[in-house]
Amino acid sequence: MAAAAAGAAAADEAEKARGRRAALSFAAIAVVLGLPLWWRTTETYRAALPYADIAALGELSFQLAAPVAVVFAPGSLPGDLSRPLPFRETQEEETLLNPRTSIVSRYEMVYRSTTAQEEAALDAVTVQEADATLHPLQDASLGSLTVYVIPETSSLLPQCLTGSRCLAGYEITFSLLNPDPKSHAVHWDIEGAVSHYVQPFLDKLSFMANFSVDSQILYYAVLGVTPRFDKESSSFLLSAHSLPHVINPVEARLGSSAASLYPVLNFLLYVPERSHSPLYIQDKDGALVGTSAFHSPRWGGIMVYNVEGPAPPQASLPLRVDVDMVRVMEVFLAQLRLLFGVSREVLPPEFLLESPGNEGLADWELDRLLWARTVENVATVSTTLTSLAQLLDKIGNIVIKDDVASEVYRAVAAVQSAMAELAAGRLHSAFQASKEAVTSSERAFFDPSLLHLLYFPDDQKFAIYIPLFLPMAVPILLSLAKIFREAKQRKKEPTKTD
Repeated sequence: MAAAAAGAAAADEAEKARGRRAALSFAAIAVVLGLPLWWRTTETYRAALPYADIAALGELSFQLAAPVAVVFAPGSLPGDLSRPLPFRETQEEETLLNPRTSIVSRYEMVYRSTTAQEEAALDAVTVQEADATLHPLQDASLGSLTVYVIPETSSLLPQCLTGSRCLAGYEITFSLLNPDPKSHAVHWDIEGAVSHYVQPFLDKLSFMANFSVDSQILYYAVLGVTPRFDKESSSFLLSAHSLPHVINPVEARLGSSAASLYPVLNFLLYVPERSHSPLYIQDKDGALVGTSAFHSPRWGGIMVYNVEGPAPPQASLPLRVDVDMVRVMEVFLAQLRLLFGVSREVLPPEFLLESPGNEGLADWELDRLLWARTVENVATVSTTLTSLAQLLDKIGNIVIKDDVASEVYRAVAAVQSAMAELAAGRLHSAFQASKEAVTSSERAFFDPSLLHLLYFPDDQKFAIYIPLFLPMAVPILLSLAKIFREAKQRKKEPTKTD
């Protein structure tokens, strides 16, 4: 009897020991294998980003190098010149944009005498003839400048000429608005005008952006604002404060901006209906605008084209109207220059500014535009990447894919390349690098994988996983608690001696 009881007790103790080992095994597997595996498979993948380089973008110091060649014609050098020609020197000036960013302009000056070909060109009678001959002899790289110093006895004085080598995806739409086709049959040679005036200008800007040009005629398209009749001039007037209300009703009829994925510039030629003719535009001071046109930044421009003179009494309708495309394109080209940030500078009266002609931009305007766009692009990339880094640092659950990280690294490298090219005076390469930096930074910032719907905050993760793990964890935790209590109780029991 005692032996059977002892055997049962031993069997019971063995069963308890086996249960303890099983509970410890399950707990060990859950902690050692299950927990790391779950943590690894549910963690957010975040590729490494160059946070230090991104932070340094906000403290960049721009260095703009401009190669300048000063060429002295015979008789223009002072007799007491201390250094013989040719020689080089560097001049610097610093502009502070903000407490952390500055622009250092470095002029790399090269002083030399004229060559035989240049001397022959400077013997021309007019500045225009001299410039046409000298232009092929100069450095054609963007950002470079050649200054010719001529003696006071030269026939080219007192004229000074600023050169005309020209520069600078968009979609440009020219629209003819004819609200009264029963009265006016309007004809315009838009294809010839674009080919002769607009396309040469866009060709010079082709390395900055891609352009496409189209045209359309819209009938019964009104401005949406009723002009005011002026009795003194017997004309209708559009005041400056009403001009913003003109664009929205017209834009609904254009359709180009809604159908395009690219920036659209609209140029509208509006022929007023007979009931509102002639129609003029008043500026803020109440004076009439000579061109009868206005423009809106980043949208385009509108020109009012009044039909000259009243219709003859016996004339049959509709009257044929042939648009003077020269007058129209002069206005549209001026607006196009303004939309691209090119403005006319006031020069001293003794300077002659050669007309850029159909190409639309002079050399110095091209250089200034490229410098401004390059600096603007670098600043845009700095702001974009800084915002992205702050977002990713604040929200740790956002996935950072390898392709996003690659775009960020590519943008940082392109900015650094643009800065180096600027410092070396290679303006065209600097601009191209800044464009690549903008493209890469925007691809990274607007990548679909960064959308907030694709990640979960920590509280939502635990709300999802607790119902899954709690039923499995409760038995294991209870078993471990029981084992702990039994072990503690055994320590309190007195040791039995024989």
